[in-house]
Amino acid sequence: MLPKPKAIFLDMDGTILNHQNKVSILTKEIIDEVRSKGIFVFIATGRAFNEIEQVVPEGFQVDGVITSNGMAGYVGKEEVFKHSLSLDLVETIMEKASEHKVYYELFPYGTSRVTLKRDKQYVIDEIRDPKPESVGMNEWLSRKQAIKEEIAWTDKIEGNEFSKFYFFARTKEHINRWKDELEKIKKEIDFTTSISSNHNVEVMVANVNKATGIQQMLKHFDLSENETLAIGDSDNDLPMFRFVRYAVAMKNAPDHIKEIVDEITEFTCDEDGVYQYLKSKFGL
Repeated sequence: MLPKPKAIFLDMDGTILNHQNKVSILTKEIIDEVRSKGIFVFIATGRAFNEIEQVVPEGFQVDGVITSNGMAGYVGKEEVFKHSLSLDLVETIMEKASEHKVYYELFPYGTSRVTLKRDKQYVIDEIRDPKPESVGMNEWLSRKQAIKEEIAWTDKIEGNEFSKFYFFARTKEHINRWKDELEKIKKEIDFTTSISSNHNVEVMVANVNKATGIQQMLKHFDLSENETLAIGDSDNDLPMFRFVRYAVAMKNAPDHIKEIVDEITEFTCDEDGVYQYLKSKFGL
């Protein structure tokens, strides 16, 4: 076990979020307790900044938030760093996504996520009931919520700063074909891809991931990487796990994640696993 860390980085989905996409009050309280002891606590998530408030309890506070797999960082609502996908890349990928009928959400900074009206029917069809057995409940509920309330269906792309692309398919075969297509595009325009389930893939700026976001956040707070701990559960946490001094996987993480970490929590995300872990290690 790492001696008392100076900074703890927490993933959201499958980690502090349960499969109903909620952070429990117990998790909020243990984060408050850990921070009261002088330990910095940060979120490092694939979610965009404006997605976070709706899934955390009232009064939830951390020292900083790394969003969109390292694309941006915030302290409170102050922007500490930000990367943006180029409009050329966005337009190229969106045309290919439409051609391959891949569900997508484009995340501009500061406004609602976007899907073009021309693609609305096949996008909605991808989240038709019943839920495919292999799709995680939290991802399914997020897509249902996005379709119902969060996507802006537009005639064209708005803005010129974008935090990420999110892609989903109800079958693994479809998303794997799309990943192959992205690799072809990558030969012409460089970018980074990240996955957090067998049914999705996300696109960020080249050489950006949770680890690069952590580096920038540590620099902002003048903290050393040698006293860092991270808790996560999926493939998009791998760069973070490799970077921090001590890596902890959730009990609900897949085996290939558990194999590369220093420790595994005793409880799952649906059993307040992060609360239980932090309480046992750092609680009063």
